[in-house]
Amino acid sequence: MLKTQVKTFSQLTLQELYSILQLRSDVFVVEQDCVYQDIDGKDEKALHVLGFKNDKLIAYTRLFKSGDYFENASIGRVVVAKNERAFKYGYDLMKASIEAIETHFNEKKIKISAQAYLKTFYNNCGFIEFGEEYLEDNIPHIAMIKE
Repeated sequence: MLKTQVKTFSQLTLQELYSILQLRSDVFVVEQDCVYQDIDGKDEKALHVLGFKNDKLIAYTRLFKSGDYFENASIGRVVVAKNERAFKYGYDLMKASIEAIETHFNEKKIKISAQAYLKTFYNNCGFIEFGEEYLEDNIPHIAMIKE
């Protein structure tokens, strides 16, 4: 099972921040061949969920309370290292992220902007798609809500 920690931006160590940015870049920029502005000025407002295996960061999300990113609380930058995906750590990561929103923000309704090919994964985490697919950074996405 994934060992998770929830931290504010100011609680992150320099090494943790470096590992987060490296993991996000490895997957979202290099693996997905997508040039986009990952460092968007929003990390300071977010809660960060870090997933560790053998003391190495292999999974991550960032969380926002309602109004800080979307109208509702939200989970974003959901990432699991490529060589760790077969172990289904994404489910542990999402469970920890949903619990953190409920605990830290006292909110139940959560919105995500999901990469469309992961729709079934997010359905299995309790999210329902709404609206039409749209392109975000040239990748098909769909809005999804968990109530």
